[in-house]
This record gives sequence, C-alpha cells and structure tokens, in this order.
Amino acid sequence: MMLQGIFDSHAHYDDHRYDEDRDAVFSKIRKNGVWRVINIGCDMESSQNSIAFAEQFDFFYAAVGIHPENAEEATSQNLARLKQMLSHQKVVALGEIGLDYHWDEPPRDTQKAAFEAQLQLAQSCKVPVVIHSRDATEDTMRLLSQYRPDGVMHCFSGSAETAKEVVRLGMYVGFTGVVTFKNARRALEAAAVVPIDRILLETDCPYMAPVPFRGKRTTSDMIAYSAQALAQVKGISAQELVDHAKENALRLFRIAE
Repeated sequence: MMLQGIFDSHAHYDDHRYDEDRDAVFSKIRKNGVWRVINIGCDMESSQNSIAFAEQFDFFYAAVGIHPENAEEATSQNLARLKQMLSHQKVVALGEIGLDYHWDEPPRDTQKAAFEAQLQLAQSCKVPVVIHSRDATEDTMRLLSQYRPDGVMHCFSGSAETAKEVVRLGMYVGFTGVVTFKNARRALEAAAVVPIDRILLETDCPYMAPVPFRGKRTTSDMIAYSAQALAQVKGISAQELVDHAKENALRLFRIAE
C-alpha cells in the first residue's frame, strides 16, 4: 500500500532502537511516501536531539518539552531553556506535555505543576502544544479548558465524548496504529466523531505499530495501515485521509510548505 504525502506528526527517532540503522530507516520511509516528520521531545536531552534531527534532515521538524514522567525536570532553568528552543525556526510545538497517572510517578501534584508551567509557556510564546494524557482525562481536560491552547491530543485513546470535547476546545486529535488493533472499537468510535479537518496521523514510533506489525518497531511509512482503517470509518480513500491529515498538520503547526 503506497501512499504519498504522509505527515507523521509524532515520532521518537532519537530512541536507542534506531541507533544501528537510523539513516537506512530514514531513506526507506522517504521512498515509501513519508513527506514530513515531527520528532517529539520528552525531556531536555530528547528535545535537543529533536532539534538536531530537524537541522540535519530537511523533512524533519521538532517539538520540545517535558513529558509528565520527567516532570521533575521542569525547573525554572529548564523552562527558560525550552523558551529559547522554541525560537528555533524548525521547532513547531511545545511537547509532549501533559499528565500520566498510570503509575502515579512522579506524584500528581508534580506532574500538574510541570504541565501548567508549560501551558503558560506555550501561551506566552504563542505556540501549539502536543498533549500526552493517560488515565488522567479529568485533570487534563480541566487544564486545557482553562488555558485553551492550540494543539493536539496525541495517541488518542479516550471516548468519543472526550474526543468531541477536545474538538470543542479547538484542538486536533492524533491517531496511531491503535486504530488497527482488534480491540480498536473505542478508538474508531472516537475517530468517527472527529471532523476530518481535525485528524492528525502519527506513529508514536518506536511504539504503537499497526497490525500486521504489532509488537515490532514502528516506522513512519506504517501510517499507511492506520490511514486505511480511519479512511474506512470516514468513507473516503486512504490517500484522501492522508491528504487531509497533512493539511491539518501544516495548519496546526504553522508550517509554510
């Protein structure tokens, strides 16, 4: 299945699982229809790595931010560094940021403080955000309702009702290979209620590989399988779905191409 113009809006190619063949992977995905990739920061080191990729590869952009699992890194010094990074011409968002209550580590108050500080930073710098939310829907939506950022709820796994609320806030919804899983009913129900002009495609690579690659390392060209599943829900072709998602990503991240 060869689609063109794939925009992977959320990737982690600085992960060690690509260390041995990263250049070969990049060559392969380019040949297989991948047009643009945003590499996402999770802490200060990966944020810097994302910028390095964006500088080295013309089809890469970067997001910088502190993931809730690394909330202790959200010191005033690091927030000042993130503000500097956001001025880079190829940094298009602050993220990924948010709340993750799955393990309750770091403590919820620490996570909320880091999330709120970064929402304030995004507000002051006028940049969109990439939101991570796991087992924390109520607190995440409360803070998003308070700050009303532009942005995307990445790797969406919530209910159709939550998806509607995300869209009501003016945000986008990112879907991964999860939409191809046998137990994907909830994700597909959410996709059904998200307008076509609010859908983003993403891998969250190296995680979330779609069927038939489930459990393997993900690459951006595998988005073709997610696009096919979402296109069936929307009653359009997979290429049309990819085209809409590409335009949506360009609009959200204010990329002039």
